[in-house]
Amino acid sequence: MGAGILALLCLGGVGVFISFYDEATKIERSKPDVVVDQFLRAYLVNRDDKEAELYTCRKNLDLSQLNAYRTDIQSREQRFSIGIRVDWTSLIVSADGGKTTVSTDVRRAIADGSERTTDRWQFSMVDDDGWRVCGATQLP
Repeated sequence: MGAGILALLCLGGVGVFISFYDEATKIERSKPDVVVDQFLRAYLVNRDDKEAELYTCRKNLDLSQLNAYRTDIQSREQRFSIGIRVDWTSLIVSADGGKTTVSTDVRRAIADGSERTTDRWQFSMVDDDGWRVCGATQLP
């Protein structure tokens, strides 16, 4: 009887663990700004294309400018043997004429803090089973 109770407690514990794990690893696509934040973290900070794909459009995706930006960062890191950190400012959501965009300033800085640049970016969004990034444009 004690073994039975112990087995039930263990199974219940496993169920609770799985529930918490599911919630902690859930892909959040309910708000455009949250999606852009997660996408930028995956694409520019972690440089994980598979993870970034979780937050992008299935059709008509154009990340050519952002890809060139990331390639430039990687090239500078290799050429000068430095680390470059990337972060961004507040994410501003705009909806105009049925189009939703998210804008932010993307900042890159040499790891030792000696140099920092800021570039304004706009991300086009679509609500397709949750918000997704469909394009990234560097603004003048």
